[in-house]
Amino acid sequence: MFGRAPKKSDNTKYYEILGVPNTASQDDLKKAYRKAAIKNHPDKGGDPEKFKELAQAYEVLSDPEKRQIYDEYGEDALKEGMGGGGGGHDPFDIFQSFFGGSPFGGGGSSSSRGRRQRRGEDVIHPLKVSLEDLYNGTSKKLSLSRNIICSKCTGKGSKSGASMKCSGCQGSGMKVSIRHLGPSMIQQMQQPCNECKGTGETIDDKDRCPQCKGEKVVPEKKVLEVHVEKGMQNGQKITFPGEADEAPDTVTGDIVFVLQQKEHPKFKRKGDDIFYEHTLNLTEALCGFQFILTHLDNRQLLIKSLPGDVVKPDQFKAINDEGMPMYQRPFMKGKLYIHFSVDFPESISPEQRKVLETVLPARPSVQISDMEVDECEETTLHDVNIEEEMRRKQQQAAQEAYDEEDDDDMHGGAQKVQCAQQ
Repeated sequence: MFGRAPKKSDNTKYYEILGVPNTASQDDLKKAYRKAAIKNHPDKGGDPEKFKELAQAYEVLSDPEKRQIYDEYGEDALKEGMGGGGGGHDPFDIFQSFFGGSPFGGGGSSSSRGRRQRRGEDVIHPLKVSLEDLYNGTSKKLSLSRNIICSKCTGKGSKSGASMKCSGCQGSGMKVSIRHLGPSMIQQMQQPCNECKGTGETIDDKDRCPQCKGEKVVPEKKVLEVHVEKGMQNGQKITFPGEADEAPDTVTGDIVFVLQQKEHPKFKRKGDDIFYEHTLNLTEALCGFQFILTHLDNRQLLIKSLPGDVVKPDQFKAINDEGMPMYQRPFMKGKLYIHFSVDFPESISPEQRKVLETVLPARPSVQISDMEVDECEETTLHDVNIEEEMRRKQQQAAQEAYDEEDDDDMHGGAQKVQCAQQ
C-alpha cells in the first residue's frame, strides 16, 4: 500500500494533542475531541491552529487502519501514504460530521460559513388527547403551514441567482449593539441584521424572484396524520423529521407534537394503571354490592363483591389486566384499581338501632357504672372539618408571630432612642 516500509518514528504526538493515552478507546477519543474542539473552536475565540491539530489527530486516531499505521510507523508514514497531506480534510468538515452541525449557531467565521449548514429550529406543537385516545389509539389529521424553498429560484431569491454582500453587517448576518449600563459598564448584544434578516446578503429590487419576492421561501399548507399509539403517555413526543420550515443552506428541522392528556371525569391514570372512584352505601359495604362500570373502550364490566366480603371506607380493590395498554406492548395491560368510599347515614331511628344491635357485634364487655358516670363531666361532640380547622390555626399562629415581631421592633426602637438621648 505504501511501497517501502517507512522508518519507525514518533507516534505519541496525536495522543498528546488530544490528551489521552495510546490505549484510549474510541469512546475516550470521542469525549476528548468533543471537549477540546468546543474549547478551541475559532467561533468561540479559540486558536485556529490548535483546532486544526485536534481535527487532524482525531481524524487519524478514529480510523482503525490509520491508527494502526500511526502506532507502528508514526506521522511520516501517513504523509507518505496519503501524498504528504496527512489526509487533507477541512477541520470544520470533521467537526461538522462529528457534531452533526455547529453548536454555535449563525455566528461562524467567514472561512467556514459556506462549508457547513446550520440546522433549522424544530417546531413544537401541543396535541390535546383524551384518556380514551391513549387507551384505544387514534389518528388525527392536522393542517399546518410552513415555509419551503422557492421552486422558481431554488432558494436564491433572485432571477439571475446573484446577490450582494449586505453592507449593514458586512456579510456576517449579525450586528453588534452596545448598551451603556452605567459608569465603565457596557453590554454587547449580538442580534440578526435587520437589513438582510440574518442572511448576510442583499438582492437588487429589479432582480428579485417574482414568486418569492426575494424571500427565498414560499408558504405551503400541509396535512400531517399523527398516529397516537395505545399506551402513549402524557408529555410523550411524536416526531416528523425534516417537516419544519425550510431555508437555504439549512438542514430542515423537525415538527414535534407533544401529547397533552385532558383530565377525565371518572378515571385517573398513573403509569400503566387506572384508578376509579366509587361510593357504596352502608348496606352495600356490609352486605354486598354489584354495579356496572363502563370502561374507556365502552365495554361494560360487572363489578361485584365476594359473598360475605365487607368493604371498609377508603379501601382499594384491583382487577388485573384492565388497566392501560402498555406502550408498544398493547396486549399487556396494567391494573384497574377501584377506590371505595362508604356513605354512612346521617342518623338512625331507635327502632333501626335495636334491629342493628341484634345483628351487629356486641358492644365492648367493659361497662361504665352509674357512679362513674355521676363523677364525670359531661361533654358535647360536634362536627368539624379538620382540614379547615388546621388551616385556620396555622393562619392564626402566623398572625400572632407577625404581631409579636412588630412589638419587638417597636420596643427595640424605643430603647435605641433612649440610649441616644443619654
